[in-house]
Amino acid sequence: MSATISAFAGKTALVTGASSGIGVELARELARRGANLVLVARRVDRLEALAAEISALGVTAKVAPCDVADFSARVALAEAHPEVDILVNNAGLGVYGLFKDVEWERTSNMLEVNIVGLTHLTKLFSQNMVSRGYGRVLMVASTAAFQPVPIFAAYAASKAYVLSLSEALNVEFENSGVQVTALCPGATESEFFEVAKQTKSLFVRKAMMSSAAAAKVGVDALAAGRSSAVAGLANGLMAFGTRLTPRSVAAKLGFVIMKAG
Repeated sequence: MSATISAFAGKTALVTGASSGIGVELARELARRGANLVLVARRVDRLEALAAEISALGVTAKVAPCDVADFSARVALAEAHPEVDILVNNAGLGVYGLFKDVEWERTSNMLEVNIVGLTHLTKLFSQNMVSRGYGRVLMVASTAAFQPVPIFAAYAASKAYVLSLSEALNVEFENSGVQVTALCPGATESEFFEVAKQTKSLFVRKAMMSSAAAAKVGVDALAAGRSSAVAGLANGLMAFGTRLTPRSVAAKLGFVIMKAG
């Protein structure tokens, strides 16, 4: 068994948003590499089904229902699971539509999950990690983190925050035994677009990759100690290309790409 595959054997990983999409696949990928799981989401039935599946691999899987948008719930989650070695901040929401037209409640809830909840959980769990001298944090960002995206304006901005925070914390935690990795997937097969209330554009339909493939990229990068990883060659080229494109042009391209049609 290679060092990359066995890196997490016997460790305990907590995965938020583990009831669907990339979260399910991240949990499966970590379990295949020997990690025990704490599965976090609001939909208990889905968590229990996944826990039963994962347990068949010879690891333990605990179900921890939690709304990561709730401050008290986040504190209780951290207090109940001080054993966590690997935190996977996967829970996230998208909100599609013109900024002026989207209901504030939807935007506010998205920011609470994507930014506040993620940041708070990282702070809560990393404190124990630093004191033990070991920890890994995987932040699920997005290729939207690399450019402004009209119609997904607040979502893309939230993911830019996640990427920036991840890379900064990875430097702050240097020599502490804690490493932080940002995974930046593009469009993936999940419930994301339905929740965001977006009809998939032609580009999105053509660029769609499986959640399992994106999850493997993320866990590989986490095991290798990389600060960030973009899932998919085409997505990687696109992310790199934004460095060479004026941001005003990138924003207009983002608008064209993400428009439904």
